[in-house]
Amino acid sequence: MKEVHRKERLLSERIKAFLEGSGRLRLIWLIMGALLLAGCGSPAPTATPAPVATASQTAAPTEAPSEANLLPTVTAPVAAAPTAERVAAPTFDPAQTQVVLQPVYEGFDRPVFVTHANDGSGRIFVVEKQGSIRIVRGGVVEPERFLTIRDRVTSSGNEQGLLGLAFAPNFGESGYFFVNYTDVAGDTVISRFQVDAANPDVADPNSEFLVLHFDQPARNHNGGMLAFGPDGYLWIGTGDGGGANDTYGNGQNPNTFLGKMLRLDVTSDPGVAYRIPPDNPWVDADWSGVDVLDEVWAVGLRNPWRYSFDRATGDLWIADVGQNVYEEVNYTVAGNPGGLNYGWPIMEGLHCFQGGNCDQTGLELPVVEYDHANGCSITGGYVYRGSLFPDLAGVYIFADYCSGLVWATTRGSDDVWNTTMVFESGALISSFGEDEAGELYATDLNSGVVYQVMAQ
Repeated sequence: MKEVHRKERLLSERIKAFLEGSGRLRLIWLIMGALLLAGCGSPAPTATPAPVATASQTAAPTEAPSEANLLPTVTAPVAAAPTAERVAAPTFDPAQTQVVLQPVYEGFDRPVFVTHANDGSGRIFVVEKQGSIRIVRGGVVEPERFLTIRDRVTSSGNEQGLLGLAFAPNFGESGYFFVNYTDVAGDTVISRFQVDAANPDVADPNSEFLVLHFDQPARNHNGGMLAFGPDGYLWIGTGDGGGANDTYGNGQNPNTFLGKMLRLDVTSDPGVAYRIPPDNPWVDADWSGVDVLDEVWAVGLRNPWRYSFDRATGDLWIADVGQNVYEEVNYTVAGNPGGLNYGWPIMEGLHCFQGGNCDQTGLELPVVEYDHANGCSITGGYVYRGSLFPDLAGVYIFADYCSGLVWATTRGSDDVWNTTMVFESGALISSFGEDEAGELYATDLNSGVVYQVMAQ
């Protein structure tokens, strides 16, 4: 235990030194990183500079959002997904298609997410960790913030703050959207807000309606992502409560919200916080004779910082931040009834946690894992479904927060997942996100820049 904490402390100190050090120190770190990558294969492509739209506030440096652990080197075969109504397999060839991150907007204050309202407006919404949301319209960053709740948010910890945003499927009519943040006590709050009746570009901070609140025993592993699935329900990914080695025993605990994927009906009756979807897996069943909270759809997660649904297939992709050695990507085919166990802390990636033998019966293993040779914390992404770059169609794009390396993952005809490092961004990629057209973006927590994922 002492050795684990020592390694985590050293990692935190190194990241902090990088972020707060002199220009010379940063240059040394970047050169060392480049040399390391050169030893692993061909150098990554470099993005071409582009005009950048500027917000009014400059981003401040920060530390990493996770103490986690780095290059997809192992891929795992999985059972074939149902072929009915499936989208054709992608033909992505990393040797022919160069993936880049192009800076498009800047000046945000520690951005942690980018998304859209699916209301036909074409607006992009950027979540700032300190407790506010900005709007980009027509390529211009609006000077007025969409929402500011900084007085309710604590972001003193690396993984605390305003962390998630999801717009109701009927947002165009209801004006409802949902946020995930850590409150002044450090606990998780899921709340609903509504836009101002007189101005759709401004939300009413006094319209907050509490959906869910639960205690956080530590300042890390807060999860933070919110997403409406193709089923119209709100999905909430939660971390295991923090510390290290699942110290609070939540990963496999059926009686806590922590370390889970939750699934709630928050739209059918706006007068109540939420309803339990009747087909949630443990409503009428138990787990080895033990009752599970009805809100839970899956157990065994460590810190699912970012996950997404493929907008073409409905498939669920969960990137779960690892502990000491491995990061992982979990893939679940659309229509799965849930009741899944993603394995933490029995497993870390495809391996028994802390070595030795373990019972893997009934566990959902990841389709991609990578070790800590070239990073520290996975940032989950999206399957590309935009129209501007057809060579990326069906490709899952994700990254590592610490190294800034970006990867593309596809499943081959032999049902083996193929993962390729496609770009060295040099950024602290805190999140990916989609616009209304399905184009992909990424946020850099340190520089405050929003990038667009492009192919050349």
